[in-house]
Amino acid sequence: MSNIVLIYKAFERFWHWMQAFLILGMLLTGLEIHGIYQLFGFERAVNLHNIAAASWTVLIIMMFTWLFSTGEWKQYVPTMKGLIETGMFYAYGIFKGEKHPHHKNEQAKLNPMQRLTYLGVLLALVPAQIITGALYVFYHQWGMVGLEGSIDLIAYAHTLIAYSFLSFIIVHVYMTTMGHTLTGHIKAMVTGYEDLDEH
Repeated sequence: MSNIVLIYKAFERFWHWMQAFLILGMLLTGLEIHGIYQLFGFERAVNLHNIAAASWTVLIIMMFTWLFSTGEWKQYVPTMKGLIETGMFYAYGIFKGEKHPHHKNEQAKLNPMQRLTYLGVLLALVPAQIITGALYVFYHQWGMVGLEGSIDLIAYAHTLIAYSFLSFIIVHVYMTTMGHTLTGHIKAMVTGYEDLDEH
């Protein structure tokens, strides 16, 4: 029996796809700024990178406002319940045809591993990337607020975090293929609806 439920609300889907677009744009322009290839030209790549970064910062503020005003922040609260079982499922259970130990519903969209991962991204990687990016852009104004130091360390940290985001995206996209169909999770993030009985 089918149990198709609205799991992802409209704004949730909007910020998910907009964030993906902006992060990929920043990675694309950031790699060009580092001289990996030439696509837009250095100056244009810098401008596009800064525009995407400012847009992403605004989106993050909107996202956190939405999470706390709707109570959706509870989806990210870590839990040990089912964490080991979920890890074992992804390590080998999925390859043996076992069923996912987490039963998704409107109140628990994320499994225990997702909660830990996304919370780490939201509370560690995102702020670190925004702060290092802002410090890099406003390097010449450091003295006005009493800051001093080498821009090289900030640049290395910003780049390292960018590669962490790239790694996250690769794993995230791979994990989306582990639904009841190859594109089931992606379809759910497009339409908002998911067949919970198929999990």
